[in-house]
Amino acid sequence: MSTEPPPSLTERRKAATQLDIAHAAAELFATRGPHATTAEEIAQRAGVALRTFYRYFRSKQDAVSPLLTVGADRWRGLLESTEPGTPLGPALRTAVEEALAAPDARAAEALLRTRGLLRAGADDPALRAVWYRVNQESEERLVPVIARLTDGGCDPLEVRLVAAAATDAIRIALETWAGTEAGAEGPGSPADLAVRCLERLVGGLDRA
Repeated sequence: MSTEPPPSLTERRKAATQLDIAHAAAELFATRGPHATTAEEIAQRAGVALRTFYRYFRSKQDAVSPLLTVGADRWRGLLESTEPGTPLGPALRTAVEEALAAPDARAAEALLRTRGLLRAGADDPALRAVWYRVNQESEERLVPVIARLTDGGCDPLEVRLVAAAATDAIRIALETWAGTEAGAEGPGSPADLAVRCLERLVGGLDRA
């Protein structure tokens, strides 16, 4: 389990403001595209001053990173709550299925928002760079979680490979789904595709 102290009130307020800005940026990018959207318009949509926007983000594309990080944090948190020694393959699949599930309208909306961002990033290298950076950071933070789960059963190289493969399974699944009209649940959904990716990228983990 995570031993990090809970965030302070100031930190929670900062995170909430960043998320408001991220939602505004995602909405504008999905409807108008990153090229036609300015940082000033994002700040106005979020109800903050432009100086507040730049206090938190270096660029308009960087503004969506909190939204993408929320998903990565949820996935990692599910694995952190798994008991050490749990077979790694089933643990990864269970966490992926739950993290990418869409049991209600709010969860489905979050996935559709990610689809919109990935589609918007198709013609915007800076937005794609944010997506890849968030995935890289997620992979790095996943390494100690995987190491704890294996309870010393894997050497450091294997742990890093599993963290990389698991992260890429989700990334590839979401990117593939974004290029389709498949729903947020069922065949072709992010959870369905991610499990299929895991089975191919992390084969043999049921014995780990």
